[in-house]
Amino acid sequence: MKKKRIEIMDTTLRDGEQTSGVSFSVSEKLTLAKLLLDELNVDRIEIASARVSEGELKAVQEITAWAAEQGYLDRVEILTFVDNGVSLEWMKKAGARVQNLLTKGSLNHLTHQLKKTPEQHFRDISKTLDLAQKQGIKTNVYLEDWSNGMRNSKDYVFQYLDFLTKQPIERILLPDTLGILTYSETFDFISDIIERYPDTHFDFHGHNDYDLGVANVMEAVKAGCHGLHLTVNGMGERAGNAPMASAVAVINDFLPDVGISVNESSLHKVSKLVSAFTGFGIPANKPIVGDNVFTQTAGIHADGDSKKNLYFNNLLPERFGRKRKYALGKTSGKANILKNLQELGLTLNDEELKKVTERIIELGDKKEKVTKDDLPYIISDVLNSGDYQQKVFVRSYVLTHSKGLKPSTTVAVEIDGELYEAHAQGDGQYDAFMNALRKIYKSRKKDFPQLTDYAVRIPPGSHSDALCETIISWDNNGKEFITRGLDSDQTVSAIKATEKMLNII
Repeated sequence: MKKKRIEIMDTTLRDGEQTSGVSFSVSEKLTLAKLLLDELNVDRIEIASARVSEGELKAVQEITAWAAEQGYLDRVEILTFVDNGVSLEWMKKAGARVQNLLTKGSLNHLTHQLKKTPEQHFRDISKTLDLAQKQGIKTNVYLEDWSNGMRNSKDYVFQYLDFLTKQPIERILLPDTLGILTYSETFDFISDIIERYPDTHFDFHGHNDYDLGVANVMEAVKAGCHGLHLTVNGMGERAGNAPMASAVAVINDFLPDVGISVNESSLHKVSKLVSAFTGFGIPANKPIVGDNVFTQTAGIHADGDSKKNLYFNNLLPERFGRKRKYALGKTSGKANILKNLQELGLTLNDEELKKVTERIIELGDKKEKVTKDDLPYIISDVLNSGDYQQKVFVRSYVLTHSKGLKPSTTVAVEIDGELYEAHAQGDGQYDAFMNALRKIYKSRKKDFPQLTDYAVRIPPGSHSDALCETIISWDNNGKEFITRGLDSDQTVSAIKATEKMLNII
């Protein structure tokens, strides 16, 4: 059976830019416009409001120049106003030829904001449409506050639609301007309209104030609407608009009779770029595009994935250009660790795997963030710890570093059951720590090894909270050996490596 084709209009560059604190530069708008049309393959983009600023005009001119070269000009739309043709002149200067005309979709807005009667408003709209037609500009019409209009002044909405469906327009755009609709209202209102005006193209423009944006999108499509307005990452005023990635996944998975053109595999890439341009981070648990949404944390889930994909659903990460991950932390089981080892091409025997699992759980209990890239260092630390009986314990230490003063430390070390304390200064915190240890060992008339090399490794591309491995080479009266320490703090990892040395000598 042939699928019903639904248009997807992205309004990230117009309505998404109404997110508080967001303003795209000219080059950012052009980059995103190209990505949205060429790679994500949305049907249309709404890129600006007319008359906003010179910078906005420049951005639109660059986008329309590129779109004209590509044959995309009819897919680029501008929000305009009923203003005696001022917006149309702005559009002409910008090189655009599709307007989305903002009009009043509720009697409340019409009466209290414009202070006009329906007949006066319709006359003004008719003049604007005539001007647009003469200038070769195509028109779609927004019914601002349409959702409240359907709730509270339905007769006005249908009076307006009776007028509008006879005008030279391409589409009628139905916005839930304040995000007030329930999914049942969305279905009922749009079904009623589609039944009354079967030959007219209607778009639905959802907002997310009650977190019902995606549910309303789904019901709008089921009710028969012909197009949807979405934004990348749900950008938009207040709680934002219906999010592109979630809406696309819902349509593809739950509405098999509906077809859309969006390229799923580019959703994550576009999402990350919009996040970078706006400075608004993507919540880790945001469906489809969040960092954690394809990450299994519980060991039982990783185990199930190894046994006929028991914990998979239809949202396979590969659809969206992503990969499944298995988190490492206190809830990790052997299955999680094995999945990460397989990806790294590493193998451990049962005893080694047990030790590594215990260390990862220990780190998780301390709220350390453990990543796949940390795993080789954890393995190195655990497997090189040796089976010596620990007799020396660094029980406590205080490290200080103040501007204008030398770093200092106070250390308490237990050796063979006896506690020793010392205070020392140094050229750095670790140097001060070592000087304090030397004092303790000198008081016990014990030799103290010479540090011959000191190296720190962190996983490539890691964040500031990544685990780091400190590798220290020692010379103890001609006997050379190496110890390793692992921690998210570089100085602490060096202290751990030093504690191992104290137990070896």
